[in-house]
Amino acid sequence: MKKLKFPTAQTILLIIAALVTLLTWFVPAGKYDSLTYNSATNSLNKISLESITSLPATQETLDNLLIKIPIEKFTNGDIYKPISIPNTYKKLEAKPQGFAAFVQSPIKGIIAAADIIFLVLIIGGLIGIMNLTGAFDAGISWLAKTLKGREFILIILVTSLVALGGTTFGLAEETMAFYPILIPVFLAAKYDAMVGLASIFIGSSLGSMCSTVNPFSTIIASDAAGINWTTGLNGRFIMLIIILIICILYILRYAKRVKVDPSKSIIFDQKEAIESMFKLTSSNNSIKLTNRLRFILLIFTASFIVMIVGVSMLDWWFVEMTATFLAGAIVIGIVGKINEYDFVEAFSKGAGELLSVAFIIGIARGVSVIMDDGLISDTMLFHASTITEGMNKGVFANAMLYIYGGLSFFIPSSSGMAVLTMPIMSPLADTVGVGREIIVNTYQYGMGLFFFINPTGLILASLAIVKIGFNKWLKFILPLFIILLLTTMVLLTISVYL
Repeated sequence: MKKLKFPTAQTILLIIAALVTLLTWFVPAGKYDSLTYNSATNSLNKISLESITSLPATQETLDNLLIKIPIEKFTNGDIYKPISIPNTYKKLEAKPQGFAAFVQSPIKGIIAAADIIFLVLIIGGLIGIMNLTGAFDAGISWLAKTLKGREFILIILVTSLVALGGTTFGLAEETMAFYPILIPVFLAAKYDAMVGLASIFIGSSLGSMCSTVNPFSTIIASDAAGINWTTGLNGRFIMLIIILIICILYILRYAKRVKVDPSKSIIFDQKEAIESMFKLTSSNNSIKLTNRLRFILLIFTASFIVMIVGVSMLDWWFVEMTATFLAGAIVIGIVGKINEYDFVEAFSKGAGELLSVAFIIGIARGVSVIMDDGLISDTMLFHASTITEGMNKGVFANAMLYIYGGLSFFIPSSSGMAVLTMPIMSPLADTVGVGREIIVNTYQYGMGLFFFINPTGLILASLAIVKIGFNKWLKFILPLFIILLLTTMVLLTISVYL
């Protein structure tokens, strides 16, 4: 018999989608009413399945709805998504999803995730143009010589910088662009692709987990909880430093073992295939870094700097980010004197190489589509909010950590989780005598920890770029995951008693 292989990312997600489809037959349907601000009429819209009611945009309206959020948070745009209204959950007629809904879910997911999918494809095209110029090969050769004997600096630098992006502006989906660029650098430094993947993905995950000023999680969650975003900031910063040190030491330990003995690599059986995929050969060392190639690398780097500035300071999102990379590809094509036919061919080929990643993102989004159409998301939120009644505050904090970890499987969006759950969950803190910042922190830590292994998040798409199986990632990450979980539980318990 042939040796059984672990299923691909696409198959794993389709299995999950099938199981969620079955859940809609057993989990009761239900929904909270939601509230959103209409800037055109300066009013609040109360939305239920049956109707939409227009209410005055006043603090009194919010108080009557038991929403402890300043009205300014709605009118100035801080809260721009519909939020759940406490005590409005009601059971509804079941809407079980059938085979047709299951088959349609990947298509609906691809349509819903079109923004990030186009970002990934355009990044693929940009990588294709860069490969055609030879700038990557020359840059990698130069960097390998520069870091010779000090390659560990690469791990510390990449992990720390990506974590900084995660904690400040939620660097997550954008890291998709980093894998094709940085993995060859790690390979040239005589590490395996797992080290490069870990430095980028773990950096992003821990940064998002310990968000300090991230507007897409910390600020929007604090606003929805009715507290200032600076409340609990010191604790999150301390957590960030501790978790970052643990993760870097873990990656360095594995990297050193692989460097000394490549056969110790978890993905040793894929060594030649991965190096071939990233075009890492001995010929790379003979490519000279000319002034033209330096300028091309400068333009390429500038594209990312512009993207980061735009997202963090100018309220850019996927359209602007995608346009930045497209413009970068065109400018590089001009500087590299690439003719029109070769440009289109290289761009299309580069985009095509990331097409499987785009499908993974769409299928993952399709899981959420099935839950929403089956009306079971709010049911899970309602029952999760009733579990913690009457708990000791130390137990409560850790229970909320696990609850948010579980919910993040079904709601992998940090901003979506914040506006859906905070109005429901934050009042629970009052009942057990802890500050509402504890709810904000458990939301971040629970989602962030599970993000390391959550198949409906970004990990499967990231693994697809590097062609590493989910089973091998789990073998690498689970010891670290357990260490981080225990560390988080200890620090969280200490925080509620200080």
